[in-house]
Amino acid sequence: MAEADSRRGAVLETASSLARAIRSRSLSAREAVAAAFESIDAVDGMLHAFCTLDRDAAFARADGIDAQLARGEAVGPLAGVPIAVKDLIATRGLRTTFGSPLYADFVPDESDVVVERLEAAGAIVVGKTNVSEFGYGPVGHNPLFPTTRNPWNPALTSGGSSAGTAAAVASGMVPFGLGSDGGGSIRIPAALCGVFGMKASWGRVPLYPGCRDERYPGASGWESLEHIGPLSRTVADAALALAVMAGPSPNDRHSIPAEAAAFRIAAPDALRGLRIAFSADLGFAAVDPDIRRLTTAAALSFADALGCRIEAVDPPLPDPQSAFEAIVALDTDRAGLRQLAEAQGYRFTGPLGRLLEGAWSADDFTAAIMARKGIVNAMSRFMSRFDLLLTPTTSVAAFEADREGPDRIDGRPVPASAWTPFSSLANLTGQPAATVPAGFTRAGLPVGLQIMGRHLDDATVLSASAAFEQLLPWGDRRPPVAIGARFADA
Repeated sequence: MAEADSRRGAVLETASSLARAIRSRSLSAREAVAAAFESIDAVDGMLHAFCTLDRDAAFARADGIDAQLARGEAVGPLAGVPIAVKDLIATRGLRTTFGSPLYADFVPDESDVVVERLEAAGAIVVGKTNVSEFGYGPVGHNPLFPTTRNPWNPALTSGGSSAGTAAAVASGMVPFGLGSDGGGSIRIPAALCGVFGMKASWGRVPLYPGCRDERYPGASGWESLEHIGPLSRTVADAALALAVMAGPSPNDRHSIPAEAAAFRIAAPDALRGLRIAFSADLGFAAVDPDIRRLTTAAALSFADALGCRIEAVDPPLPDPQSAFEAIVALDTDRAGLRQLAEAQGYRFTGPLGRLLEGAWSADDFTAAIMARKGIVNAMSRFMSRFDLLLTPTTSVAAFEADREGPDRIDGRPVPASAWTPFSSLANLTGQPAATVPAGFTRAGLPVGLQIMGRHLDDATVLSASAAFEQLLPWGDRRPPVAIGARFADA
């Protein structure tokens, strides 16, 4: 929806190429930020990806980076790259609402550690992106802001809860952005919007204050499940972002030491002989025929083109949904949320309303914890036979916006939660998991292939994702609501 700058030729839209251009001073950080805001102004009225913008601060940071470069000073690997940050992730001095009227005017006094690290590397936050309320739902609507729309068809959902980030990246408003993932909230919208998304192994990327700060009911939930990670148009950009964000933090007792090779992408030849399991439905899920067809073909390409050993097999697991929902409830400050809502005369609806109304018992929570232990142990034994597990990312492609899910999948009536059966497994176990675009349905909607690795083997997940990216390139295909090439010959 915007013409390429006629002064230039080759497209520079990835974070890594954009940062190189800025460091070489063939493009200024101010130009990069200006282009991001021009893009947002051009298409976000249709998509509602952003809920808060930060123009003055973004330009001030850009000018500071340009001044550093003019003085010959070193800058970070993301120097001048404009990024989006999900509205569940704290940003000091910039409104962070968590998608809830209860925090409509909340301005944090500190940023999440990942935001601090990205900014230290030179990234520039241009704004906050829309979410479901407190992230309780894999969709992009909340009571505070307009519903986020899918760039491939604005009548449809972008998924969630990292809804706005997925739409912003897919439409070309920013090269990459941050999402959070407690049960698939990076991977689900990335799949529905046709971009790459990854949550690293549990502990790789520290979280604080998000889900760790007891002062903020709602925002303090998901503690034993939550991950923060990137959504991007290339695997290499995601690896770069993860490398910047990773490493221990004294504020996150779950964080683990950084490893130099944790996010290193190997050449496709290194995947030869890799043992890969593929499950189209985990043995229990209803899956749309288009999704099954495309993801099966994608899995077979690992054998045909990359020399991997593929086996169609289901992990020996029951449907984890009930255990997952109970652990979400256990992680939630339900009393604090009720008190906050009562004080403001507010009533929760949707998934969060149902969770707060539930009559959970200590036995329910104990049973869920025991079920989780069984799932972790069963997956550990299963992954001792395989390097990767491939599944669809979602059971369906994008559906109507403002809905929680489809009524039917493959002709079967299903509950609203049935369309996301694949993603919560990796949150329960802490394994690394990514989604890569795997093609398009007959209706022209993106489909995602989930790639899950062994715990702490993030590098193999990234390497497999990058190899598949070469087999089926997706970065140059643009949705109908998108910005065209912005920079060239920089």
